[in-house]
Amino acid sequence: MSAQELILPDDFLWGVATSSHQYEGHCTNNQWFAWEESGHIKTGERSGLACDWWNHAEQDFDHARTMGLNALRLSLEWSRIEPQPGIWDDAALARYRAMLQALRDRGIRPMVTLHHFTHPIWFEEQGGWLASDAVDRFVRYVEIVVTQMGDLCDLWCTINEPNVIATFGYSVGDFPPGRHGDLRALLRAQASLAHAHAAAYRMLHGHQPQAAVGLALHINTFDPARQRSVLDRFAVSLQEAAFNEFFVSALEFGRAPGMFRAITGNLADVQGTFDFFGFNTYARDLVSFDLRHLAEGFGRRSSAPGAPLGDPETGGVYNEIYPSGIKRIALEAARFGKPIYITENGVADAADRLRPWVLAMAIQAVHQAIAAGADIRGYFHWSLVDNFEWVQGWSMRFGLIALDRATQERTWRPSAHLYQAIAQANALTPAMLAQHAPHLMDQIFPA
Repeated sequence: MSAQELILPDDFLWGVATSSHQYEGHCTNNQWFAWEESGHIKTGERSGLACDWWNHAEQDFDHARTMGLNALRLSLEWSRIEPQPGIWDDAALARYRAMLQALRDRGIRPMVTLHHFTHPIWFEEQGGWLASDAVDRFVRYVEIVVTQMGDLCDLWCTINEPNVIATFGYSVGDFPPGRHGDLRALLRAQASLAHAHAAAYRMLHGHQPQAAVGLALHINTFDPARQRSVLDRFAVSLQEAAFNEFFVSALEFGRAPGMFRAITGNLADVQGTFDFFGFNTYARDLVSFDLRHLAEGFGRRSSAPGAPLGDPETGGVYNEIYPSGIKRIALEAARFGKPIYITENGVADAADRLRPWVLAMAIQAVHQAIAAGADIRGYFHWSLVDNFEWVQGWSMRFGLIALDRATQERTWRPSAHLYQAIAQANALTPAMLAQHAPHLMDQIFPA
């Protein structure tokens, strides 16, 4: 290969990320099903059959293998495994074992997420993450999983986006339990999730010392709308502290950012409980100081003029798609001296107008970050197939593969062929762009 080609390290993981509720279908025993049934989905839709993975996940595993992928991130549905407190469903455990074995049979390494936004209705009814015994309940479930499936997985993600769970559940109100502006509950939930992660980390290592255990944080990029504005920079610092820094601080220092410690209490048990740093990233916000936005840390968020925008959320919210943020975040995370995984990155793009650009820019950012010293071990694109997008219903299409919900038919988008070429070659080359996205050639490989 020529010097102009972006070659990734040997054993690099090329994957896709998925989740149980969004893919399996008929997950009717978790708090998100109850949320759908009570009319909280903006489109009025339901997850329903989703991508029918409970019956036919192996068909999409075949697509992943054909795409040349060697990794796939999936989550387990706690509400299937423990439908009632202390009652374990052997059939559900057997189905998950079959799925993990099917991945391994196809040469695909599973990264298993233990909590991806959903948990049993009974857990929510008994207080969710604010209950005094929430951590014990979660760890009890984790122990069952690792004893039943530890021989098939050694790469674990304890909790997906705990900062999103807390923020959208207790401040924004779009996620269950649907509270608005409850800062104290938000911080208590964050602390509980942090303790749950740390306890699960120790439980997993107790059974599986060689395992690699981390979590997947959602890291958004915030920049001041006016670079020289002290007030805009102050608003950025508040956004960073409230959304990005809580769990990073807990993992690195065993404490919450200073302004939150009176509510969160001691987080010393969380310090150092990660073998890799996993992050999900999609967008950038420009932040302007605005006294009218008290609940958002006096920050009014916007996109840069002319910025690439994915398909809008229901309600017309746009975010600047920012794959270059991968490099910025990875170089910040390099200070931990641990492996890094991009556990999610992608774009809502039904017409596939931006996804090839996102892939190319993401791989360029990964390559640059590795060259600058970041130990990035893998990239997991969100997502393999169009899926139910939480409160946005079916309105946002993130799949490399388009899904016809009525027939369950799959159709590869052009970006899927580009990702196939990248994964099979372990590189991004001019020839790939010339074939799959010639309009990107000058941007990625300038003459």
